[in-house]
Amino acid sequence: MAGDFLYTSAMSHTAGRPTALFDGYRIGAAFDEMFSAPMRPRPHYKRLHEHLAGMATSEFHQRQQAADLAYLRQGITFNDYRDELGLERPFPVDLVPRIIDAQEWSRLEAGLKQRVHALNLFVHDVYHEQRILRQSVVPLDLVFGTAGYRPELRGIKVPNDVYLHISGIDLIRDTDGSYTVLEDNVRCPSGVSYVLENRRVMKHVLPNVFDQYDVRPVNDYPQRLREVLDDIAPKRGREPVIVVLTPGINNSAYFEHSFLAGQMGVQLVEGQDLVVDGGLVHMRTTRGLRRVDVIYRRIDDDFLDPVSFRADSALGVAGLVGVFRLGGVGLANGIGVGVADNKAVYHYVPAMIKYYLGEEPILANVPTYMAGSIDDRAYILEHLAELVVKAVDQSGGYGMLIGPHATSAERSEFRERIRCNPHGYIAQPTIQLSTHPTFVGDGMAGRHVDLRPFVLYGRDITVLPGGLTRVALRSGSLVVNSSQGGGSKDTWVLAGDGTSQC
Repeated sequence: MAGDFLYTSAMSHTAGRPTALFDGYRIGAAFDEMFSAPMRPRPHYKRLHEHLAGMATSEFHQRQQAADLAYLRQGITFNDYRDELGLERPFPVDLVPRIIDAQEWSRLEAGLKQRVHALNLFVHDVYHEQRILRQSVVPLDLVFGTAGYRPELRGIKVPNDVYLHISGIDLIRDTDGSYTVLEDNVRCPSGVSYVLENRRVMKHVLPNVFDQYDVRPVNDYPQRLREVLDDIAPKRGREPVIVVLTPGINNSAYFEHSFLAGQMGVQLVEGQDLVVDGGLVHMRTTRGLRRVDVIYRRIDDDFLDPVSFRADSALGVAGLVGVFRLGGVGLANGIGVGVADNKAVYHYVPAMIKYYLGEEPILANVPTYMAGSIDDRAYILEHLAELVVKAVDQSGGYGMLIGPHATSAERSEFRERIRCNPHGYIAQPTIQLSTHPTFVGDGMAGRHVDLRPFVLYGRDITVLPGGLTRVALRSGSLVVNSSQGGGSKDTWVLAGDGTSQC
């Protein structure tokens, strides 16, 4: 791979001098991650800015091309569902890293652990005592009406009472720089493979600046994930057999499924590779059937078992839910956890934290209007041009209206959707996500970003330092989802003890 990272020193010139990367960079109304004022970098960004400011645009462009080529050669691609031909493209990575200092990360980490702990208690409660529903802290009809609720799982014991083994919590910054939670993703959150690959590439393309920072490592994530999966296996006195269950090569996140399976040293399988026999799950091999103890599933509930859920699913394993109910196989994440990342249930997470933990939320929610409420619905319909409207059971940027950027026809369509199905939508103020310098081909420009840290819940709750910074590559766009044309950045969390880590 060394050949992927060779550069020349060619320089582009404007008026007889090299074109500098930050020429013409502007700070807008949004919080800028790198600059506190025009060309005044924040303290933890100073060394990065000094390094990049002395680099010609042409040189940086060559480094970006080298990174793109490395991704393509490694098969780090993404299927864009908007492309009618279904062509794969290299996953876009921007080479200007986001940097989070140790003090700021410490607060984020504590808030993420608190939130996932409360969400896991909520899922357990919903499928057992239902105390939070009986005491009307969270509306009963809201929970039972969400597509993520699976009554088939009522009363089922799961290992260690943990349902949310892997979570991806989306964070944004408001104009004052405060972090807030935008969404909780606890079904099949994706993107962690890009965190690991972004770091590998960045250490090659910007080695000098990387070595100047004490960046906390991320490369132990597969090992930590493997430990979480080991812990939910039925106890058999031997090393558990673990598989990653993928919908197949046409899935947009297939690279990640394959990558994680390889990094953990486990088998990547499709539904057709598994069979329920004798009340247990087995993998078909050239030597016959081999019992499977744990399935890290990257398939939504609906497609997991054609006997229990969608009968037309060819992606899952017939009878899997029955084995899970009897404790014959561990599943990550658990079935029915979609009840916790419903966008209407999101509104009540701060109340869950107070109810279950007796604590004030460390991380706030974005203010949310519930279209199922008469008063909120009236407000939403009157202010559609100012709000972001989301379908409660969709993800990936689908089923969403960004009011200020929508056409009159699009707003009219959503107005009818809300009137016909008010409980299916929520709305939030249009927040100017923070911006970060991003290479746009002829220099740096501010592009909106969010942050998806990944949380593992095993015997303890751990947070991968940093996570996936997603960036809206189109000027002015607030949509950072990769399925909607977004890209990513490496995220550097600085070590607090001054030790050098890589």
